[in-house]
Amino acid sequence: MIESQRHSYHLVDPSPWPISGSLGALATTVGGVMYMHSFQGGATLLSLGLIFILYTMFVWWRDVLRESTLEGHHTKVVQLGPRYGFILFIVSEVMFFFAFFRASSHSSLAPTVEIGGIWPPKGIGVLDPWEIPFLNTLIPLSSGAAVTWAHHAILAGKEKRAVYALVATVLLALVFTGFQGMEYYQAPSTISDSIYGSTFFLATGFHGFHVIIGTLFSIICGIRQYLGHLTKEHHVGFEAAAWYWHFVDVVRLFPFVSIYWWGGI
Repeated sequence: MIESQRHSYHLVDPSPWPISGSLGALATTVGGVMYMHSFQGGATLLSLGLIFILYTMFVWWRDVLRESTLEGHHTKVVQLGPRYGFILFIVSEVMFFFAFFRASSHSSLAPTVEIGGIWPPKGIGVLDPWEIPFLNTLIPLSSGAAVTWAHHAILAGKEKRAVYALVATVLLALVFTGFQGMEYYQAPSTISDSIYGSTFFLATGFHGFHVIIGTLFSIICGIRQYLGHLTKEHHVGFEAAAWYWHFVDVVRLFPFVSIYWWGGI
């Protein structure tokens, strides 16, 4: 912290990453539209835009970690910003998944004549909810317990136990992803099979995508914990990962009840 500074806030230096991220998003959007309409060069522009966004994410987060870990700019007051921001992000995610579960519950509680007046729709095969779906509901709950173990280890100052807990979290997440792929391979329906297929694959697919993001989140936190970046006073990045995992755990319960179980009885 600069000695002459007499406040708890961090006045960030000028950065090129906001404008580079904006240009990458623009290239991705335009390239995506061109690719979907079979324009020449669309795939190239889309790829370049995605690469630009990923590079911007990497270097921007690198600068944030440097400011917090090495330069000590993230005081207690500064840490409130990322915490509140991530809470708002999770709230937006709740609204995102609520739309899928609302569509599923609406169609299952009042099936229309277009789908045969029954749920699941006539002619649609469903998975047994007590096989892979049930196991894949227990695994995220176990990974949530593991990340809670890691949190308590960090608060207790037990660095090695925190690393072990994060490794367990990552392994459980990889097992979940493998079973999810197996489930999709064995699924008797597709995303184009009426409202059931749409809600099933959208809800479970986006949940699986969030598990992959959480896995990357946990890997980064594990590396930072191994390098000694996280302390019991300063571990906002890990707290965000823990909140994210608990959100993913809760989200998994809804498709199991509303899609797997309700659709399989």
